[in-house]
Amino acid sequence: MAEDCIFCKIVAGEIPAQIVDQDEHTLAFMDIAPATRGHALVIPKRHAADLWEIDEEEFAAVARSAHRLAQKVKQRLEPDGVNLINSCRPEAWQTVFHLHVHVIPRYSGDPLKLPWVPAAGNPTEIAAVADQLR
Repeated sequence: MAEDCIFCKIVAGEIPAQIVDQDEHTLAFMDIAPATRGHALVIPKRHAADLWEIDEEEFAAVARSAHRLAQKVKQRLEPDGVNLINSCRPEAWQTVFHLHVHVIPRYSGDPLKLPWVPAAGNPTEIAAVADQLR
């Protein structure tokens, strides 16, 4: 547990939260600043600051829990879609430094928009980056 981590304090029961799901490794609770109706967060119970610090097995547990919650959202809230969002580091909009995945139900006409305008990229640059990642 990280002493100054609000999510670790939720796991420890020191801060109240509307818990909607949990298992041995993960906890899911309602976001207190929801983007849409039903917006929740899935976290590992053991502290990991972000995607680059969590181990593969623990992240797999988070992914399974996010999938399980997304299925509940579909069945019980009947949204038109869902976003799973993770932000890793401040440059990627991370503001709480305990890994978390947002499960955001999407409804036709809701206020959320893409954070970028999709446009065709440079094929040469795309190929060069692909080579770096292979």
